[in-house]
Amino acid sequence: MTVTEFLLPVFVQVGLTLVLIVMTAISRLSNFQLGEVRTQDIALGEPRWPTKTTQRANAFKNQFELPVLFYVLVAFILITKVGDILLLVLAWAFVILRIAHAYVHTTNNNVRVRGRIYGGGLVVLIAMWIIFAIKILTGA
Repeated sequence: MTVTEFLLPVFVQVGLTLVLIVMTAISRLSNFQLGEVRTQDIALGEPRWPTKTTQRANAFKNQFELPVLFYVLVAFILITKVGDILLLVLAWAFVILRIAHAYVHTTNNNVRVRGRIYGGGLVVLIAMWIIFAIKILTGA
């Protein structure tokens, strides 16, 4: 597997994160312009943003939970050159689940669906780490 093949899902994940921060910024600017929020309402981090803005901000913040372990793992895979088709497919599955999670988070915010998608991403990530560890520890 090539470096490019493993970096593509990383680029998509980074793109998702950037899209979410831009969506959050646009929502917040709109909230200020429409007078829905005043700076003193949120100056110390008070949770006074409208629901849609909060959903977008939370979806952005969530990109610094599981995806951090994904980024580290892909870096290790590239450094050790143990990447194979299984790890690549799992990397794409993880990113697709992250996109689905962000979509649910920023739209209907169905917590049950969102939780299942999050859990699916977690299972994929755990599988990737286990496969990577086995490859490294056994020299496979």
